[in-house]
Amino acid sequence: MACSKTVEITNETGLHTRPGNEFVSLAKTFSSAIEVENEEGKKVKGTSLLKLLSLGIKKGAKVTVHADGADEAEACEKLAELLANLKD
Repeated sequence: MACSKTVEITNETGLHTRPGNEFVSLAKTFSSAIEVENEEGKKVKGTSLLKLLSLGIKKGAKVTVHADGADEAEACEKLAELLANLKD
């Protein structure tokens, strides 16, 4: 059973390269398949920085992390937490 968690982006500059890199690095530590979905319903692989940046995630946006695999619960929790607490 896959796991999903939605968070609101509070970082002033949204999700850009530096926090995006942090997200991708963390996503790659899990064996589960990671996807990120924006408010328009566009889903991309959470392990691709370019695809992640293509979502154009700004402050105030709600994004959903999807994880499917052996460590999905932990992946959902940690990745959603990272997005909720983004820092420049």
